[in-house]
Amino acid sequence: MPTLRLALCQVNPTVGDLAGNAGLVREWTRQAAGSGAQLVLFPELMLTGYPVEDLVFRRSFVAASRAALHRLAADLAADGHGDLPVLVGYLDADGPPQVSSDAEPGRGARNAAALLHRGEVVATYFKHHLPNYGVFDEDRYFVPGDTLTVVRVGGVDVALTICEDLWQAGGPFAAARQAGVGLVLSINGSPYELNKDDVRLPLVRRRAAEAGAAIAYVNMVGGQDELVYDGDSMIVAADGTLLARAPQFVEHLLVHDLELPAAAGTPGEAGGLSDGMRVVRGEVATIPATPPGPAADGGIIEPVADEAEVWHALVLGLRDYVDKNRFPSVVLGLSGGIDSAVAAAIAVDAVGPERVVGVSMPSQHSSEHSRTDAEDLAKRTGLDYRVEPIQPMVDTFLANMSLSGVAVENLQARVRGVILMALSNQEGHLVLTTGNKSELAVGYSTLYGDSVGGYNPVKDVWKTLVWRLAKWRNADAARRGQTPPIPENSIGKPPSAELSPGQLDSDTLPDYDVLDPILIGYVDGDLGRDGLVESGHDPAVVDKVLRMVDTAEYKRRQSAPGTKISMKAFGRDRRLPITNRWREDG
Repeated sequence: MPTLRLALCQVNPTVGDLAGNAGLVREWTRQAAGSGAQLVLFPELMLTGYPVEDLVFRRSFVAASRAALHRLAADLAADGHGDLPVLVGYLDADGPPQVSSDAEPGRGARNAAALLHRGEVVATYFKHHLPNYGVFDEDRYFVPGDTLTVVRVGGVDVALTICEDLWQAGGPFAAARQAGVGLVLSINGSPYELNKDDVRLPLVRRRAAEAGAAIAYVNMVGGQDELVYDGDSMIVAADGTLLARAPQFVEHLLVHDLELPAAAGTPGEAGGLSDGMRVVRGEVATIPATPPGPAADGGIIEPVADEAEVWHALVLGLRDYVDKNRFPSVVLGLSGGIDSAVAAAIAVDAVGPERVVGVSMPSQHSSEHSRTDAEDLAKRTGLDYRVEPIQPMVDTFLANMSLSGVAVENLQARVRGVILMALSNQEGHLVLTTGNKSELAVGYSTLYGDSVGGYNPVKDVWKTLVWRLAKWRNADAARRGQTPPIPENSIGKPPSAELSPGQLDSDTLPDYDVLDPILIGYVDGDLGRDGLVESGHDPAVVDKVLRMVDTAEYKRRQSAPGTKISMKAFGRDRRLPITNRWREDG
């Protein structure tokens, strides 16, 4: 049986940076070649980044993607890697066929993969299953392919697939079994959700059984707006055995020798398959049947605990948002509370303390511990700490306006927002807002006040999870012999906005241990009132919470973007009308 040395390049592309992304392909191909690889894989839409969204509709962008692909093929050959087959995701549109093209002129854009060899594009594949749920709108952007591309590499028949092809039964993987392939390549742009890594391996195993072939699954890593990709690339044998697995949330070159069944039949033959698909075959010559040198074992990295996984996702999502959008630094308000403390610790881990400014903005209602806890966090993390009292500004407003009650509370929050935005304008920082998902759900925030900002690291984090993350991060620091970044006072004290004397969150909201399960059922699980009550929640509390959630939609529409870590994030996944008279509570 022949052996192929695969190199799975788990890398971090940037949307729209065709030159930079092509540079990544060249650099990582160089590393793969140095490891003796015989076949190199890069993620879905590697050249353009993913998702490209409405850039698809710009003909100039599609044309630039196609041109970049052919330029990359030539550059790889010029780099001395022409004999090494490299699979790259890119954006295509209908045009002259390579090895495979089922396109008719004018049918539309394609989510495509290309195999590059000897300076040319020797095979292409168009994604068959187009996801149209959650964060995906690929039916809006792409036309599906109906051809399975099979390329003979090193005496092995290898099928090409893209991301969603793996997530649905039938289609390319069923066709791969009929085509008798020994290996299926799956290039992916699969966004992170908590525990998604627990779903991937069983899924890849099911598709290996369906195809009767080994699967090499490569996923991108990095942040793109609100999405974050965790990598978790892997190789699974035809019998479901996990052979190699990459770490999450870091770029990684996974190199592994894979023994595979020898191909049979004629490489150029084509034919029809079930599920409306057909197969087109090609061959890459000059690939030896065995790899050079000692055997390569990619190893198996075990997934980390939930809190560690979420923390790494939040750090990576913020870091890439800041760096890819070229912000020099970030600024956020430090109240001494748990949300701002966790957001600040994430920011320090993401971009370093020298690029984080924390501002304490006390009012006459701010407790002494709020000020000292904020200062304590600054000392623990080493961030740039400043104090800007807001009371003189509030008093000036009140001397010129007659306000009372909630209006005065909101005024304080808005003065703080003005200060943060002024520092942003003056010094170039990105303002981070720090409202958690529970607060966003029930509208427990002030528009243009504590909600002000360009990014929210904890937007998709329920309040109860915020506490768990704080405890995990401190414990992780202690385990490493480092200073825990988050003050214990911030973790243990009752949450409060401190906008009026003695104010606590519990004055307005149910305890978070009661609130969060209702919100998770309603927001993430789409349970109605009856379903929540049947689950054991108090009917009166359910009615109150649902009213708050439904009437706060207009606030959520104006909230900053933030890293998605759940199955249903506000904005990306959950899309409800603002003007809406349907109420679960009647």
